[in-house]
Amino acid sequence: MRLRVVLAAALFLLALAGCGGGSGSGSDLAALAPPGTPVFAEGTLRPEGELKENVDAIAKRVAGVDDLGELIVEELESEAEKDGEPVDFAKEVEPWLGERGGIFFERLEGEDFTGTGVLVESTDTEATQGFIEKHEDEEDMEGRVAGLVGDFLVIAEDRKVFDEVEAASEGEALGDEDTFTKAISAASDGSLADVYVDVGKLIDQNGGKIDPTARKVLQNAGIDPSDATAVASVVPGAEQVAVELSGDLGGEEAPTGDASDLLGELPADAFAGFSVSGFGQQLTEAIDSLDEEGVADTVPPNQLKKGLKQFGLDLEAIAESLQEAAVFASGSNKSKLGGALVFSTKGDAATEAIANVGVLLRKVRVQGVTALSGKYSGFSIRSDELGDKPLVVAAKQGRLAIGYGLPQTVAGLTSGAGAGKTLSDLPAYEDAVASLGETPISGFANGPAALKLASALIPGSDEGFEKAKKYLKSISFLALGSATQGELATAKLIVGLK
Repeated sequence: MRLRVVLAAALFLLALAGCGGGSGSGSDLAALAPPGTPVFAEGTLRPEGELKENVDAIAKRVAGVDDLGELIVEELESEAEKDGEPVDFAKEVEPWLGERGGIFFERLEGEDFTGTGVLVESTDTEATQGFIEKHEDEEDMEGRVAGLVGDFLVIAEDRKVFDEVEAASEGEALGDEDTFTKAISAASDGSLADVYVDVGKLIDQNGGKIDPTARKVLQNAGIDPSDATAVASVVPGAEQVAVELSGDLGGEEAPTGDASDLLGELPADAFAGFSVSGFGQQLTEAIDSLDEEGVADTVPPNQLKKGLKQFGLDLEAIAESLQEAAVFASGSNKSKLGGALVFSTKGDAATEAIANVGVLLRKVRVQGVTALSGKYSGFSIRSDELGDKPLVVAAKQGRLAIGYGLPQTVAGLTSGAGAGKTLSDLPAYEDAVASLGETPISGFANGPAALKLASALIPGSDEGFEKAKKYLKSISFLALGSATQGELATAKLIVGLK
């Protein structure tokens, strides 16, 4: 990339390196973004106070860097030097560099964003114009346009985008739209950067493409993806980095529930786990919808539940017996890798259904099916497609598990019942729960365990991974939590650092 592009990227990286506060509603930068922009991000370029201390502390922990902003400037100047257009950031940029910077993307075309613009506040427009003219090279612009719009440096993908920024500054802009102002008002205070996404508009721009089954599941959960918006805020702490997400899911009321107890009862050797509350209710709604519509060329409408009942499978009773769901993965290398989907249950419907399914599969002589012996009801399936381990379906009172590998499936059934340690026994898990505050935990990853597996799976000849390992070693845990209030859903992703 030529200097113009490097500068655009570097200025935005500076925002990520040292933001001083959240964007808030109706920011000056959003007043320059074209109306209807589906993706918009902004942050503060001048670090100060506690946030600067936290950013520097994180950089020190992760990379041994004392001043992240200074490092980025050095990299910028080095790239410019290689490009044959040296720049002295301290003399040519810092004197006019304002407090805020941002970037927007107007359109999603296939897998690529187009209509891109970078916005940087200027405290001295004359000095900014001088910088633009000094480094402007018409032969290397590749259609990009840089110029001043009011008190802001604008680096646009092309003349059309630049003209749209000028028009937005004088008329309607993203910052004037109710959808944006409502979403951005929920952004976290003291954030390093905020990113606004209009999910519905991105779906429309992509030709309305969203998997029909996924859309149906979301709608059954009270979520209309065509109306959904979200704001993600990056909030640094001295020992962790938080990404806080808030979203208007477009439904009358967002799903609620707390499955943290089931997550904490997963086996302690799991390197990652995730839980979902209210699974039975969502499954019931999905089954009703599928039964009503039928399965194309296979099952006529209103015949699915009736047909399976003839084989002893009452889908409604099974769904009603399922409560929370959790999934986990364990293993330190390829041969030991496995995991299971675990459900908490009530009554005997799930256990009876598993036994009936096993009998049915053996009756129709499905190859590789074996009944489980002993105290668990269920069966296993072996095939070349599944690899070395069987797919196991097993149940006992209060639990149902579907796993890859018998040990993992049994561990999913018995964990939390006095049979071995669980995630909640790990200090890292306790730290993860504490980092989320009052937000219930719904996902956890053990940093060292995940890195050990990755090291076993990725060849040592992979230079990129080897370089990344020195940074990944600083991660103690990843914690995910979520909560709801009316139509607003919130989530937190915490990266805990050693």
